Amino acid sequence: MPQHWKVSASGEIHRGKLESQGQVFDICLGRSGIQPEKREGDGATPTGRFVLQRLLWRWDRLRLPKTRLPASPILAHMGWCDAPADVRYNQPVNLPWPASAECLWRVDHLYDLVLVTSHNQNPVVPGAGSAVFVHLQRHDKGPTAGCIALQRADLLHLLESAGPETEIHIG
Repeated sequence: MPQHWKVSASGEIHRGKLESQGQVFDICLGRSGIQPEKREGDGATPTGRFVLQRLLWRWDRLRLPKTRLPASPILAHMGWCDAPADVRYNQPVNLPWPASAECLWRVDHLYDLVLVTSHNQNPVVPGAGSAVFVHLQRHDKGPTAGCIALQRADLLHLLESAGPETEIHIG
């Protein structure tokens, strides 16, 4: 039976809750909150049902977490294309990339753990949003650019039971 993570808004527009197996976790959402129509750069966390595709992690900062998800270490050259007109839009790329791309090897710790979701995959629709991840929160618990962010201990706990069948329901 697939595991479900239910995400809902609460309080401030960029704050929310993630419920899984009877537990509730405080999360941060996009600066525009949860929205049904995601567009590139709008700061919204998209509504929908997505699967967790894989884990990316900073191998130099922590060991591979316990999980059933496919996992790959983040390397210094790794990026994610966020240019809607580019052929590799919403896909991983090697940096430097000729179009706009987000660097996954960050100085801060937000991407020490990154769960890639199936948002805007298969097919990829140009402009419908890219790099909608589950990752770590900022220390000030500020908004994301459209992702879902959790405290490190909470994300590590959720990863223990997460697998390729895990679905995340947003909104």
